Amino acid sequence: MTGQQRSGSGHRTVAHTADLRVEAWAPTAEGCIREAVRAAVEGFADTTGARPSGERACTVTAATDEDLLVAVLEEVIYRMDADGELPLGTELGAIRATAEGRALPVRFRMADAATAAPVGAVPKAVSLHDLRLRGGPGGWSCQVTLDV
Repeated sequence: MTGQQRSGSGHRTVAHTADLRVEAWAPTAEGCIREAVRAAVEGFADTTGARPSGERACTVTAATDEDLLVAVLEEVIYRMDADGELPLGTELGAIRATAEGRALPVRFRMADAATAAPVGAVPKAVSLHDLRLRGGPGGWSCQVTLDV
C-alpha cells in the first residue's frame, strides 16, 4: 500500500508464506483497526451462515496505536481459542490517551465459530515483524501478519 491513495475503508489479505498478511485502510485509526479485524476473520472463516451468539466488550490498552491493533487482533485470536467464537461485527470507540499510553473500547458481535465455514488456518498469534499502523493525508493504513 505504500505510495497508493485509497478512498473510504477497505481491506485485503496478501499472499504470505505460511502466514496470513492483512492490509487495511480507513479515514480513522479506529476504522483501520476494524477493517483489519474483518480481513483477519475473512482470511480463515466464511461467516455468511454463522449464527450470532452474543456480544463481548472490553477495553484494550497499549503504549502505541500499533500496539492497539495488535491487542485487538490478539483478543480475536483469544476468543477463538478460549470460547470458540469469532466476531461477525466490530464496533470501536475512540482511541483516548491514558497515563499508560492509549486505550480503545471494543465491542464484538460474536458468532459460534462452529457455525462458520473454514476457509483457511486459524491464526495463532500476531507477528510484530513488519507491523504498521500510520495516518497520513489520505487516511490511515495498516499492515500486519498473523501466524497460522
